[in-house]
Amino acid sequence: MAPPKAPDSTRRSDRSRRAIYDAALALVGETGYAKTTIEGIAARAGVGKQTIYRWWPSKAAVLMEAFLDLAARQSAEAAGGEAAGAGATDAAGTGIPDTGDLAADLKLVLRATVDELNDPAAAAPTRALTAEGIVDPALGAQFVERLLDPQIQLYVTRLRAAQDAGEVRADIDPRTALELLIAPLTHRWLLRTLPLTHAYADEIVDYALRGLSPRP
Repeated sequence: MAPPKAPDSTRRSDRSRRAIYDAALALVGETGYAKTTIEGIAARAGVGKQTIYRWWPSKAAVLMEAFLDLAARQSAEAAGGEAAGAGATDAAGTGIPDTGDLAADLKLVLRATVDELNDPAAAAPTRALTAEGIVDPALGAQFVERLLDPQIQLYVTRLRAAQDAGEVRADIDPRTALELLIAPLTHRWLLRTLPLTHAYADEIVDYALRGLSPRP
């Protein structure tokens, strides 16, 4: 008889990490960041809290990785859906479409952003990490570097292509210009004063492009 195979520790670790990610995201959504604890995450995931402390220094670090994993999975799912359809560039994280119509492309990606911000699964951890990043500079820098900067670069790339095509003034700074698009969404989402809708996203694009279009 062949000797029994030893348990695959790598697969077991992957399952544990997945359970911890899911537990962290679920608890933050259900009870809020302040009431989420390492002990609670461990109990929800069915692992010992020392397992979590062996891999992460804090609950903020756990939540950061869990959220990045969620974002990666959502992007992969969206990209798969696009590939099965028209094959266009995905607006949810792998790029901003370049159809030759800047306004339409930006409206598409801002509408996708509205949907993400209104999604409870993503909204709770995003708010938690945003708030925690203000009081924890190291976490805030990691949040910007690993999550925000890659998304910002997508806008920069699309706006530079629009400059090359003559759709946007040659003298504008794409890095500053993109803030005209994403800052209003973030402001409304953070304050929760007014609904965050597709119509509002479209309006932002219309207002911003009137200021960015070439002038006679």
